[in-house]
Amino acid sequence: MYPKALLLNASYEPLRAIGWQRAMILVYQGKVEVVEQHTIEVHSPSRAFRLPSIVRLHDFVKTHFRHEVRFSRENIFARDRFICQYDGRRHPREQLTLDHVIPRHKGGRTDWDNIVTCCIPCNRRKGSKLPSQIGFRLLRQPNRPSWQFSLRQVLGVRDVPPSWREYLYPIADSDDQDEEEARVAG
Repeated sequence: MYPKALLLNASYEPLRAIGWQRAMILVYQGKVEVVEQHTIEVHSPSRAFRLPSIVRLHDFVKTHFRHEVRFSRENIFARDRFICQYDGRRHPREQLTLDHVIPRHKGGRTDWDNIVTCCIPCNRRKGSKLPSQIGFRLLRQPNRPSWQFSLRQVLGVRDVPPSWREYLYPIADSDDQDEEEARVAG
């Protein structure tokens, strides 16, 4: 299987991942410029072509991309990586459910900050209690996913090539650097 190419808007904003064939067509139609290439080549009878890794549109296109992740069962499972947040194990999708960390009857809301992925046995064991009441500890506190998560969902790519990272995570990299500098200074 050949790798995908990252399609950037004229402003360098990531739009989506596209197949290598589509990327090559856009290049030869003159609609994009190649920003980076993969090391993989495809061959015609007379030439070899390196596959594009990142292509940028010449003309700006208005996007309706929202940096907010829709609250849904699938997105919660994806945020938690299909891992029960109480037992720490990855389970098949059919053995997973959602759990209110703070039960609704105790004021818990149905939102990103109170819902976690949970396996059915842990959900039954917890019931309508608080995790601390039965000795459960969360792997990590639930929260609204970042815009990066949303972008990964839109792109449909789990493991992004290293060449894409500066276009996908520039804000996160600078935030991480700021946090690191603050920690060292403090």
